[in-house]
Parts: sequence; structure tokens; C-alpha cells
Amino acid sequence: MQAKACHNIINIPPKLLPPVKLPSTAGQITLPSHVPRAITITTTSPTHEVYTPEIDDTVTAFWDYQFLFVSQRSETNEPVALRVVEGCIPSDFPSGTYYLTGPGLFTDDHGSTVHPLDGHGYLRAFQIDSGTGQVKFMARYIETEAQAEERDPVTGKWKFTHRGPFSVLKGGKMVGNTKVMKNVANTSVLQWGGRLFCLWEGGDPYEIDSKTLSTVGKFELVKNSDQSLPVEDSKKFNGDFLDVAAQILKPILYGVFKMTPKRLLSHYKIDSSRNRLLIMSCNAEDMLLPRSNFTFYEFDSNFQLLQTQEFEIPDQLMIHDWAFTDTHYILFGNRIKLDIPGSMTAVCGLSPMISALSVNPSKSTSPIYLLPRFPNKQTNVERAWRKPIEAPSQMWVLHVGNAFEEIDDDTGNVNIKIQASGCSYQWFNFQKMFGYDWQSGKLDPSMMNVEEGEEKLLPHLVQVCIDLDTNGNCTKCSVSDLNPQWDKAADFPAINSEFSGRKNTYVYAATSSGSRQALPHFPFDTIVKLNTADKSVQKWSAGRRRFIGEPVFIPRGTKEDDGYLLVVEYAVSTQRCYLVILDAQRIGEKNEVVARLEVPRHLNFPLGFHGFWAPNNSGLGNLQKIGSRFQDSWSMMEDKMVKLGQ
Repeated sequence: MQAKACHNIINIPPKLLPPVKLPSTAGQITLPSHVPRAITITTTSPTHEVYTPEIDDTVTAFWDYQFLFVSQRSETNEPVALRVVEGCIPSDFPSGTYYLTGPGLFTDDHGSTVHPLDGHGYLRAFQIDSGTGQVKFMARYIETEAQAEERDPVTGKWKFTHRGPFSVLKGGKMVGNTKVMKNVANTSVLQWGGRLFCLWEGGDPYEIDSKTLSTVGKFELVKNSDQSLPVEDSKKFNGDFLDVAAQILKPILYGVFKMTPKRLLSHYKIDSSRNRLLIMSCNAEDMLLPRSNFTFYEFDSNFQLLQTQEFEIPDQLMIHDWAFTDTHYILFGNRIKLDIPGSMTAVCGLSPMISALSVNPSKSTSPIYLLPRFPNKQTNVERAWRKPIEAPSQMWVLHVGNAFEEIDDDTGNVNIKIQASGCSYQWFNFQKMFGYDWQSGKLDPSMMNVEEGEEKLLPHLVQVCIDLDTNGNCTKCSVSDLNPQWDKAADFPAINSEFSGRKNTYVYAATSSGSRQALPHFPFDTIVKLNTADKSVQKWSAGRRRFIGEPVFIPRGTKEDDGYLLVVEYAVSTQRCYLVILDAQRIGEKNEVVARLEVPRHLNFPLGFHGFWAPNNSGLGNLQKIGSRFQDSWSMMEDKMVKLGQ
């Protein structure tokens, strides 16, 4: 491959700072009993230089893990130019902005710590200009209602007042605290219809000004949708007793605990072929009942609601991510159950609210629900969608990379393939995610790993294949490794977004090299590129004591893997964050790193969750909007013709 032209060619190695021992008063975090004695760190400011011993890998690993979750209180109201320390921005790189959101604050000024999932949303933006070869960085907290209450605007001091679903306050009100639904807008970010949003699992998204990153306000997407278009009733099953129970729970959950009736999921989908935004919501009360209500909404590029459908399923499920194809919404049913003792302590404030729920490993299979996306157009709907397809493997699905359908021209049968990351019910634990111990308020990385020989319990990449006959009945369902050549722990599967909902060959994911003795599986330090056709594997590793987050693919040409990968690197050994640009076609080669850009030390940020790439292609976007409106109008006309024919 020919080398790409570059701007501002600079190659400056990062500087290693000499270790500095912290004062004795910085003892905020203590080691678990099984970890040798080491110096503790403070989580109030990432600008401190911290001693990390090199002798014992277990001790060093413990400290390295803490640095991934160090609170950052600084914000950048003005863009800051990043220094290129390796390579350059190629001239053919599409100009645009990479947004990354995640928690930014874990410790307040009154002795309370929170679970990473309850940390206040901290939005990062990398503005990439291929014309000048520059990257500018901004970062600001999302000004949610909880953030406005918990941070003093004058002093900048923080005091946690909301428990959050995963935390218990130590320095604040604990018993009787009903402030549970702490919408921190920290999970995912989306640009759609020229507007920028940050989402959280369980509340309305917050709209953000894309130029300044200032918060515009809460965007009531579902409420507006319900007023715009009536929800189609999907023939609810007879659940009179559950309806009564729901009516009892609603005033408690909605009124006392301030939960929203429609709990939006943070994972959305974009149907690029139709230029539609697909989102999904659940009913808040169903988290405590043996049934689940899921509502799907489809919007055009102007946020006009095109269709909405509600499905009621007689099973208690928790969905974090999902998939779609041309004809189906696909749900992996992670089975949960009500924990009675946990519920009592949770309501009293003695344990996290999430302790009211636990995983339900009552069956050795995994339910998959194929829900008809366009029921008026589909002829193969004889299969009762309420009865799940039981996949022959018990797995808790975390994230979905893609799903697509292939039709056999001879028989008319349909094969559905789903690419996802899943873990074992034996490993997944609501109260131990990210190694957070709510009783001590500390992080323990050993919770995220397993003993030798138990690696398959951890998140790994799988492919689910479902065969349907012409009537939509399942004739076969199988679960296998996405690529048998790669069996290490992995998550955050990513693809070229232009292939969403249709057949793809390449899947990228965050994984581990396995070279770290004390942190063999998590945090991730490697990007893997899996070829699902020839089963080849290429990988790039960040290096020792360097970790990475979710990869994002940026298309460059017409070939599926012709593009770049963006990933944030956390070099805990030098206390620096980097934006790394990789050539997707060169993964596994020596020249795979196109550029590495350094974030100033005082702006180091903690581990992010999910990101979004927003290209500067307004002209192309307008053409897509016109084509989308034509296609949506044609689809609606087809629906009317079908109804008239009936």
C-alpha cells in the first residue's frame, strides 16, 4: 500500500516523569487482603505524580487500575491543540469530530465514592482537521440535573446527594435516600439530525452544543414520540395479576424514586440504508415483574417519528444492547429475577438499588427474540414471536456488533447471523462490575479476572446463526466463537457502520494480549481485527502498562476495511492519554499506527465508555436526507397499499 501524504510531520517521544512519592495523608484507597502492601493514591486530582513500584507486578497492576478511574475536575471551554508525538494526520483522513463520553467523577469532597457507572458524564471531543493536520481537544461535564445539585458552581466542590443505581453513599444521606435514578448521561453519545446528544441507561438524553460542548438541556424524545404517533398494540398476553402489580408499583417508582415511565436504553442503532435512527425503551416497573415491555421507535433525519411498535414478553429480562436487520428487531434475553432480601436492603438505602436484581441462570439456554420490524410487509410471521428461540448456550450478552440476513435463492429459507460479545452467568455480577466494591467504596481489579482455566467465563466474541424456514420457524440455532483463532477475552465489537444490518466480513474489538500476569484479561490493551470469511486474525497492542478503550471505525474508501480506527490509549505508566489513529488495513503490520496525539497531562481523563464519529460532510448528508425522505415516503405508501389490499 502506498504511503499517505501527511501534514505537520512530528515525531517526539513522550517524556517519562520521575516518580514522586505521595504525602502520607493521601491514603484514599487500600489494597485488598490478597494484594501485597503498596502506597495508596488520591482520586481528587489527576495532576499528582504517583509512585508505582515496578518490583511486584500485582502491586503495580493494582495502581495501574486505579489510574483508569481517577476523577478529572478540569474542563476545557476552549479547544486545545494536541501535540503529535508519532506519525501525522494523513491528508485523506476525513475531517470530523470524535466524541467520547464516560464517567468523569468518582469521589466527592465529603468522603463518598460511587460506582463508575454512576460517575457524572464527562464528554470529550477530538476535532480532526485533515486540511491542517491538527487535532483540537475539548472536554466538559454534562450539566444534568444531578450535576447541578451535586456541584457548587462557585467553589467547584462536589457533594454526592444521589445514590445512583450502583452505589451507596458513605459521606452523604444513606438510609431513606430515594434519589436513585441519577441520570448522569455518561454511557453513549450520538449526533443525529445536526444535533448532539449524550445518553444514559434509564433516562432522557441530554442535548449538547456541538461547538462549545455546553449543555442545552434534557431532550424528551420518547414523550414527544408518544404524542406524535400512537403505539401499535402487539396483542398483549393476558396478565391481569401483573397489570395490578404494575399499577401498585408505578406511583412508587415514578413518584417516590422519580423513575421515568419509559426507560430509554443507551444503545441506539442507525439503519444507514434507510438513514433512520432506531431507539428502544423499557417500562420501568417491568424490572421488578416477570414480564418485559419493549417499545421501538424509528426516526428520520429530522426526528420525525416514522413508526413505533410495542412488544410485551412474558419473561423478566434485562437488555443493554440489541440488533436489527431488514425485517427484525433482535433481543438477547438476559434473564434476571427479583432478589427479595436485596430489595429490602436496597429500598432502605443499605445496599445499591441494583442489588434488588440478580441474574437468573434457571435455564441452560439463552432466549433470542426475533420481533417483526415491518409486520404489514412480512409474510413469514407464522412463528409466534413471543416464544423465544433458545440458543444452545447460556450467555449474558453485553454488546452487539452487527446482525444481518441471508436468503437462500433455491428454498427461500433465511439465515440470520449475529455478532456479539457475551459472558457467562457465573461471571457476571451486577454489584462487581468494573471491580467496584460498594461496601468499601474501592476498586479491586481482581474481580474482573478469573482463575486459570476459567477464561471462557469472561466476555468473548461469538456468532449466533439462526435458520428460518419460509414460515419463519426456526429449524436450527447454533452458537460458536466468532473466530476460532482468537479465544481471549474481548468486548466492544465494532464494524464499518456502513455495513450495519447487512453482511460484513470484518469485526474489530478491544481485547487483551494476555501478557500481564496480574491483569491477564482486563483492562484491555489490544485491538484485534477478525476476518469472519477466512478466519484470519490481526492485532495491535498498545504496549506494557498501556490500556485502550472502544475502537471506532472511520470509512475512507469503498472496501469494507478501507479506513481508519480511532482508539484512546491510557498510558498509566506515564500518566498520559493519547488519541491513536490506526490504518485498518495495516493492523498487524509495523506501520499500522498512523498517528498518536498526546492530551496535556492536566487534562488526563478516566476510562471512557462509548464514542461516535461525526464527519464534516454536510453536502453528502443533505443528499442522504433527500434520499431517505423519498425512501420513507415510498415505504409509507407501500404500507397504505397493503392495508387497502387487505
